[in-house]
Amino acid sequence: MTYDTAFFVKWVASAIQILGYTATAFALTPWNIYLFLIGVAGWLIVGILWKDRAIILIHVVAAAAMLAGLASSN
Repeated sequence: MTYDTAFFVKWVASAIQILGYTATAFALTPWNIYLFLIGVAGWLIVGILWKDRAIILIHVVAAAAMLAGLASSN
């Protein structure tokens, strides 16, 4: 098995998103959103590296929704 950039990015991004879920469970806002944004950015990079439009689309939409939510909460 070869380990490329996408391999490491997807696992780090996944771990960070799990931390985001944990932060949500403990009502640690806005830290949960910050963690989710980092995880989403990581998965967006993976989508770009893999040229996978579905992964790119879902993570662009997720990032936009979270950024809009952050902007409206201030």
